[in-house]
Amino acid sequence: MSFVFWTLTLLPLFKYVFIVLRADDNGEGGTFALYSLICRHAKVSVLPNRQVSDEALSTYICEQPPETNNKSKVKLVLEKYKCLHTGLLILVLIGTCMVIGDGLLTPAISVFSAVSGLEFFMSKDHHQYAVVPITCFILVCLFALQHYGTHRIGFVFAPIVLAWLFCISTLGLYNIFQWNTRVYKALSPYYMFKFLKKTRKRGWMSLGGILLCITGSEAMFADLGHFSYAAIQTAFTFLVYPALILGYMGQAAFLSKHHHNIHEISFYLSVPERVRWPVLVVAILASVVGSQAIISGTFSIINQSLSLGCFPRVKVVHTSNDIHGQVYIPEINWILMVLCVAVTIGFRDTKHLGNASGLALMAVMLVTTCLTSLVIILCWHKPPILALGFLIFFGSIELLYFSASVIKFLEGAWLPILLALILVTVMFVWHYATIKKYEYDLHNKVSLEWLLALGPSLGIARVPGIGVVFSDLTSGIPANFSRFVTNLPAFHRVLVFVCVKAVPVPFIPPAERYLVGRVGPASHRSYRCIVRYGYRDVHQDVDFFETELVRKLADFIRYDWYRAHGVVSSPDDGESRSGASSGECRLAVIGTLAFPSFEIEETAQPESVSVGFSTAESITDVIEMRPETGQRRVRFDVGESEDDPPSEMDVQLHDELRDLHEAQEAGMAFILGHSHVRTKQGSSIFKRLAINFGYNLLKRNCRGPDVSLKVPPVSLLEVGMVYVV
Repeated sequence: MSFVFWTLTLLPLFKYVFIVLRADDNGEGGTFALYSLICRHAKVSVLPNRQVSDEALSTYICEQPPETNNKSKVKLVLEKYKCLHTGLLILVLIGTCMVIGDGLLTPAISVFSAVSGLEFFMSKDHHQYAVVPITCFILVCLFALQHYGTHRIGFVFAPIVLAWLFCISTLGLYNIFQWNTRVYKALSPYYMFKFLKKTRKRGWMSLGGILLCITGSEAMFADLGHFSYAAIQTAFTFLVYPALILGYMGQAAFLSKHHHNIHEISFYLSVPERVRWPVLVVAILASVVGSQAIISGTFSIINQSLSLGCFPRVKVVHTSNDIHGQVYIPEINWILMVLCVAVTIGFRDTKHLGNASGLALMAVMLVTTCLTSLVIILCWHKPPILALGFLIFFGSIELLYFSASVIKFLEGAWLPILLALILVTVMFVWHYATIKKYEYDLHNKVSLEWLLALGPSLGIARVPGIGVVFSDLTSGIPANFSRFVTNLPAFHRVLVFVCVKAVPVPFIPPAERYLVGRVGPASHRSYRCIVRYGYRDVHQDVDFFETELVRKLADFIRYDWYRAHGVVSSPDDGESRSGASSGECRLAVIGTLAFPSFEIEETAQPESVSVGFSTAESITDVIEMRPETGQRRVRFDVGESEDDPPSEMDVQLHDELRDLHEAQEAGMAFILGHSHVRTKQGSSIFKRLAINFGYNLLKRNCRGPDVSLKVPPVSLLEVGMVYVV
């Protein structure tokens, strides 16, 4: 009882509720939230497409800028060595894989334990053949209903959880007063040391069984985005924690008088016969609710991994238009269901399931402890000795339990290790190949002069419509477009180079999502649009994206015309800003709210990219879009009549807007690269296995980029590209 009490007190209560939950990323929790926090305060991210302009996002800006912590030795060491960047990513991936493993094991052990109470209502022979099929049936039903989303039945979760907490706390009080009112003395830490001293190795090996009492602690942090910190802190401290302590004290009181029942399911034995059936029903319902929370958390963390390029492309369905972050992933759901049923049939007892679940839980907790220690130094700017104390204190407790779980490798603990090994390999191979493809695109992009030189003199025709060229590049002309023009000497009258990129923040306000600019002079009708998403953002539907893209281009054209003619001025000094030369590309944030517009100037050489920010050194580089009202930016509808444009609109502006409108009427085509990746001659065997076999196998069996970008097949043009990495 002493071990249970202090484990519940130190890990879920002190560590998670009072410390880790404060390390939120704009209200989001979980392994990737900690990783994104660290990446924003130290240059340790290995994500491609990083831009300095991303740091101007309202959700990216740090409460305490990282510049104030430049003297931190930990930060300097982390930023200096690239191997530490990779090591940090692998650590995050291990934690993510263990959460996925927990999403497989927790439903199995929760439902199996609850259904095991049927042994008190049937003969031993019937019970032996009934528990596993009933458990499998409940699990299949649970996974089969996932596509409906939790919001449809979520209203029944709170009453079930409250009924379960009331049930275990009432039974705990009953058993305390019925069997042993002096059980509170067992809370003393003295009995922990006495137990270990007396039992030695055997007692240490038995500690793995205690871990089931803290199952769900990591899920509490991962689900932070659905609840506020104050709500979780209040509910756990004043409701969940007291109910759990009373329940376990009641079990201890019952076992103190029933030593012969120690190997049986003591919980159901301690329940009076008159209420045993209702308790069994509530227990099964509560196990389903708890399993649902773990499964939802698994979907969320896979969606985050996918958004940051660390997971193969899978279908993500957003089950609710009103509740942010509720997702369903069909492929993962059915794989989890098959594995969950297989594990239940294979192990057939709570001992092996508990060993496997305990190892996965402690591995995630260790990863969270390590990442939180870095957050304490890099993000909270606390003394390193404080972070070291946090790491040593909680890390030593978790290592004790982790070692007790690992020692039971052959008794079920092998399963989460095997799952983590497979998943980490898959995720790291996918991420590694994605980075190599980006580096290939970066080294093979075409100069701006090449694009500007294309014209009728070279036999190049401009056809009606808007051509949207998707690429991972934020500057320069992608190689897939040059290959397209080489094989088909024509491109659209309006050309837009679109980069859909992930930023290490949970979400990006719609007003800051689009970064729009020109590629070349205005007469070329070529633009660049960078669309930024956070790791919990919902990607837009293609119809909405087409409309929004044209609207943003129209807004930018008018904004750029005003800026070039000195109409737009900075609110700081009121001075007008000069326009860009014909060889430059200026990118500006185009939104609906009055956010500052940050520019990126792209010269004729694609390698030369500079970003202007409103600092003392570069205030003259900032160009802001003056809003019409206090809450809205300048808006312009391309299809309006001649009464809408301002009377001072010149011919060039009107012609450019008219061309955009006519191109929209002619239709929009999407140009995507269809990649074939292989390694260079002389590459190592590990690289050949990872790219030629691993990545290509994953690529053939996951969704293509056109599906993930929601491009309609009728408007799709794919350009074959061979990547030699």
